[in-house]
This record gives sequence, structure tokens and C-alpha cells, in this order.
Amino acid sequence: MRMLKRIWIHIRVFGKATQNKSDLVRWLIRRPQYLFATGFVETMLLLSGRLDPELKTLATAKAAGMANCEFCMDIATALAGMEGMTEEKLLGLRTYKTSAVFTELEKLVIAFAEAMSATPAIVSDELRDELLTHLSKAQLAELAAEVAWENQRARLNQALGVRPAGFSEGAICVLPESAAS
Repeated sequence: MRMLKRIWIHIRVFGKATQNKSDLVRWLIRRPQYLFATGFVETMLLLSGRLDPELKTLATAKAAGMANCEFCMDIATALAGMEGMTEEKLLGLRTYKTSAVFTELEKLVIAFAEAMSATPAIVSDELRDELLTHLSKAQLAELAAEVAWENQRARLNQALGVRPAGFSEGAICVLPESAAS
């Protein structure tokens, strides 16, 4: 049921695009196998439903902010809003370590996304072990795949100049940050 809700939310968010709707598709159509592969991975991530969607959204929003991908921050904000995430959580991503709005698990998930999104990407054994006290190995694998894909997506969008599509117009947005913060 969660997967169907998440798919429905994605469809609704994509319907909100007001500009630059096909930036990425215009690039990837030149290499149909990449367009197909991208669509396949996006679909598989949507159909992966072992991890709480809000945890996925927190992790991908953190990764988007660290990569400074405007398109990714735009869509992450819209998805977070449609999934019921509070504005305090979106704004608190930069200061999550000291923020009272996040649970212990949410802080660990954000720290994991931060570690995976830094250069070099180094996730400590301690962080992984601590996450495994809250999540199954399947859930941690799903989280890692989400964050890794968000980093790939953000870098591809940055390299090709994919612009924000207006998904989150009028909303408080995920803020860019450097990987060193």
C-alpha cells in the first residue's frame, strides 16, 4: 500500500511542473539506453517498500542539498510536502545533529546520507552498525541505494544543466549546502 501511495505522490508532483518539464528527457533521448536505464532504476526504487518513505525522503533531500542540485532540491521539497513532512524538518536538515525535530533514527539516516554524499564518501562501521540496530539489512540496502541514486541523479542533472521545474513553487525549500559543512 505504501508503494502505491508513493507512486501516486510522484505522479501528482510531476503534474505540478510549471517549467523546464523535459530538460533531462531532451538530453537522455539522444541515448535511449540511458533513458531506459534511468527509468528502470527510478521505478525499482519506487517499488522498493521496506523502508519508511519519510526516511527515504529525508535522506534524498539531504543528498540533494549537499550536491546543490536545484532540480533535485525542487522535487525533494515537493515530495516531502506531499508525503506530509513538516517544514521544520526540511529546514532542519542542515542542523540536524542539534535539532529537536528529528528522532534518533532520523538523525542516523541523515548522517548516513551526509557520509555517502561527501567526497570522499566514507560511511563508518559505527554508523552502519548503529543503523542496523534500527533497520534490517534489507532496509539499510534500500536506504543506501536511494542515497547513491540521488547522488547520481544530482550529478547528472548538474552536468547537463537540468533546471528546476517549479514543483515546489511557494513552498519552503531544501537549502543547498556544501559537503564540507
